[in-house]
Amino acid sequence: MTGMEARHGDAELKKELDATLHARRELGDEYESALVDSFLEKVEQRLDGAVDRRVRRQLAEQQMVVARGARSPQSSDSWGERFGFGIVSLVLAIPLSAIGGGVAHLPGLLVAWVGIVGVNVVQAARLSPSFFGRRKTRPESDWED
Repeated sequence: MTGMEARHGDAELKKELDATLHARRELGDEYESALVDSFLEKVEQRLDGAVDRRVRRQLAEQQMVVARGARSPQSSDSWGERFGFGIVSLVLAIPLSAIGGGVAHLPGLLVAWVGIVGVNVVQAARLSPSFFGRRKTRPESDWED
């Protein structure tokens, strides 16, 4: 909704509220709940319309991103996922180190840590394609000759 549409919608909603208050004064307290319910239904319809427009716009934007071959804006490479994966790796490193060191001493400990580091490198490469120098090439624009 543009600024002009929002102001128009606000003015329209204000008129509805004024009409509802005027009707309440004329009809009395016994119709108050029906008038309030009617006004709230109009507010709910306005909100539903605004939410529908936003959802349609976001879906259209996502479809444009997918159509252009880029990653979705809702991709899973958020900072939280990276942080969480790092924490889980460190927590699991403790028992893996104990098991590897207890069973096979230094070679077992080294194997456990090579595995932990390997999993983290693969995860980092998955989340950041430029991690190993692989850069995503951007498709050339249709506007360029």
